[in-house]
Amino acid sequence: MIKKICLLFCIVHLGIYAQIDSKNSYTLDANNFYGTILNHNPGISHLITGHPYGMIVSFQRKTFGEENWQRLYNYPDYGVSFIYQDMDNEFLGTHLGLFVHYNFYFLKRYVTLRIGQGAGYSTNPYDEDKNYRNIAHGTHLSSATYALLNLKKENIFKGLGVQAGLGVVHYSNGNSKAPNKSTNTLFINAGITYNLKEDNPEYIEKEKDAVKGAEPVGYGFIFRSGVNESDIVGSGRFPFYTFTAYADKRLSKKSALQLGTEVFFSKALARYIDYRAAGGFNDGTTGEEDSKRVGVFFGHELRVNKISVVTQLGYYVYYPYDFEGQIYLRAGVRYHFTKNIFGSLTVRSHAAKAEAMEFSIGYRL
Repeated sequence: MIKKICLLFCIVHLGIYAQIDSKNSYTLDANNFYGTILNHNPGISHLITGHPYGMIVSFQRKTFGEENWQRLYNYPDYGVSFIYQDMDNEFLGTHLGLFVHYNFYFLKRYVTLRIGQGAGYSTNPYDEDKNYRNIAHGTHLSSATYALLNLKKENIFKGLGVQAGLGVVHYSNGNSKAPNKSTNTLFINAGITYNLKEDNPEYIEKEKDAVKGAEPVGYGFIFRSGVNESDIVGSGRFPFYTFTAYADKRLSKKSALQLGTEVFFSKALARYIDYRAAGGFNDGTTGEEDSKRVGVFFGHELRVNKISVVTQLGYYVYYPYDFEGQIYLRAGVRYHFTKNIFGSLTVRSHAAKAEAMEFSIGYRL
């Protein structure tokens, strides 16, 4: 099955390439990997019984500095990739992942760091009757992220090259449905690369002080929403709404700092409070507690062309009901549709425990 999937993926990409302007340069690569599931949560210990293995196939376009952002980041590649992963556990099954990614180069382009973000499909998620042991993945579809740190040598012989290194892949549905303990697989990988064109153009040299680009403080507003479920399996999936106001200071063309405040409305938390009050847990929950929360956060935005990587650390200043902890984290990607309008996909968590996958639309003045 794995050979058929990877062969189909390569044929599709080669077909795409045949219709693309021949002035551009593209590469293909394929990597086998072998690893282990990290025990980040004691609750999944019974699922760590083997060593996951699989293949990563990718297709990417090389850049040579035609645009300013390419020169700022040392001429990265960008493309799409597919992961097949056998979890080597009968309850976890296999995972298929489709990603968009960037390859960033270091040390005279012998070292690459790949960051990929996409969606995963689990063939054997949690089922109350048929697969109740799989508390790591409660849905077929999930958010997926992976990273590779490889040593790489391209074009050794007629476009062929080699690469090898370490990687990690993460699958989680962001608590859109319980259970969702998630999995993180650490692995070693090795494979081959192929340049579809042996002759590439010269790199356009980066201008002096090209990274400079500080701007005055800006202000913005964000609306976030989605659905999530508490840790009580079967308690129901409910919408949540978050309203955010923030100020940011762009330090350069690459990065900006953020400071903001937001208010959270969560129907899943309201339902959880009712459940605790009615369940006789004797933890002091009466059912009259307010499910709203108010937070403040500090964050950073790393801009790569129209895409940004957003990371934030927050604290609930209004926290009437104790749920998962008063400190929260947010991480994800943002896409700038215009100078003022952007959308984002982020996950808000408390340490390693995700609470919600957030779909957002925002406006920056």
